[in-house]
Amino acid sequence: MDLYQTLFEVIDMRSFSNLWFWIAVAVIWSSASHWVIGVPYDMVLRARRHGDEALTDLEDMVRINVNRILYIAQVSGLWILGFTCFFMTILVMLAVFYSFEFAQALLLLAVPLSFVALLSLSTAQRIRDEGATEALLIKRLMRHRIQTQIIGMVAIFVTAMFGMYQNLYVGPFGS
Repeated sequence: MDLYQTLFEVIDMRSFSNLWFWIAVAVIWSSASHWVIGVPYDMVLRARRHGDEALTDLEDMVRINVNRILYIAQVSGLWILGFTCFFMTILVMLAVFYSFEFAQALLLLAVPLSFVALLSLSTAQRIRDEGATEALLIKRLMRHRIQTQIIGMVAIFVTAMFGMYQNLYVGPFGS
């Protein structure tokens, strides 16, 4: 048995029937909903419950992350958008026209995460424009988390349905 055959047996390139793909999906979406604009959600809950120093820490952390997100968008936003569109186009071509399963799996992860990135940018801009502090800031962060979770639930559902279709009808058991 040569190295490549052994490697591809361990790392199965069939994404939807691979346990590692579904572990990655779970980790990606749980991380996306835990880190609200780069701030851990437990920090938001602690600030809501205890106030005072925890609220000050939250406001400082949000201010730093909002400034970072908006600075990156302002300085290199067009480049990031261009490269993202380029890679998404490659994924769409490979996934749709060539039926490459790994590209299909990446596309089903990348598209919803792009919406979460746009949502984060929008929320960061809204927080800065409103000068959100205290209760309004917590409300914005919690709303952002709920919206991220909704995007994640829809994405996981669509990925699971497509993965089942792929495994039953297109994969080794299909025609």
